[in-house]
Amino acid sequence: MPQGDQRREPPQDVERRSGVRDRRRRDRRVDWVALGDYPVPELRKGAVTALLLGAILILFTYMVHEVVVGAIAGLVLGIYMLPFQLWLEDRLGSESVTAILGISLVTIPLVAILVYSWAEISDAAEYLNQNREEVVAQLNAALHRLPFTEDIEFQDELSRGVAAAATMTTDIVDDLQEVVDILVISIAVFLFTVFYILTDHERISAYLRRRIHGRYRELAGGVVENIRAVVYGSLYATFLTQLVKSGIILLLNLIFDVPLALVLAIASFFIGFFPVVGSWSVYLPTAVYLMVFRENYLGGFAMAAIGFFLNTLFISMYLRPKIAAERSHVLNFYWMFIALVTGVYTFGIIGIVIGPVLIAVLKAILETLVQEDEPVAPSPEAEILPEGST
Repeated sequence: MPQGDQRREPPQDVERRSGVRDRRRRDRRVDWVALGDYPVPELRKGAVTALLLGAILILFTYMVHEVVVGAIAGLVLGIYMLPFQLWLEDRLGSESVTAILGISLVTIPLVAILVYSWAEISDAAEYLNQNREEVVAQLNAALHRLPFTEDIEFQDELSRGVAAAATMTTDIVDDLQEVVDILVISIAVFLFTVFYILTDHERISAYLRRRIHGRYRELAGGVVENIRAVVYGSLYATFLTQLVKSGIILLLNLIFDVPLALVLAIASFFIGFFPVVGSWSVYLPTAVYLMVFRENYLGGFAMAAIGFFLNTLFISMYLRPKIAAERSHVLNFYWMFIALVTGVYTFGIIGIVIGPVLIAVLKAILETLVQEDEPVAPSPEAEILPEGST
């Protein structure tokens, strides 16, 4: 028997391998059609469709632009609540009941924290309004103790500043009344988006898979995997570092016996998500309070120094992107740092997600374009009849 016959594959295996190659060629094949080959009615139909699609997209964007943050936040929260949703669904059996219970476990504590903080801040504003003259006198005396300011009178300026601070709560209430309609709509969009993701995630995934053509599945898979990884990494790092920073603020407030210690820590947690305004807007006024009203210069200096070097420089600028990069396994420290910093300053609070996602999608596209060529598989004939066989 010839040597080549010993390595001959069964005919069904040869046909199967050939069919797989044919399907791959069909998925990668691009059918080019000249524009002149289209009849005029088809061109007219395509132009009308394109114009209609553009108009609808513009109107849709204008319609949802004020609530898009709520929708994206609901999408992100829904995705990361899925493991808990599936675990709870195995025990309760109902998707809808499980989703409502999961959303309640997240929203009820948040609402309780906000109500408590609002009540405490309102009491502080009322005290400031009732003791305005005493506060102005203490501030004026503290400024006169500073070098080069002994002979400067700050009474009028301080009175106006304290009066403005005392009326801040009233202004906030008025502003909230003006935007209460869009705020309610945004909250509704957020809650219904979370509910939709938790109850229909399987149908959404199946629909998206059916709509992706074979030649784009490799790119789509890379994009989806990168997005999932960087969103998880950035959100995990952001919430973890915000908890650590708020814990540091709370600890310092308790050590130096600062009033409203818990409220200030909660405010630091939420304020830290917004661009420009960070935890420094909490620890710096607290440091000034310790120096002016308590004459605790060591405590005020410690509050400002620890807040700046630990919270702002180390945790926000270094630890947060480092943890996000290590958790995502997609972007390194440098690109995660660029994504978080520029994303937040460009898009606001939702930039925590958008910034890393943009760079992750760009990386997936570049990796698809510049990937190495796959080795060419030998033909069935070469496998059946190796070189040198007779």
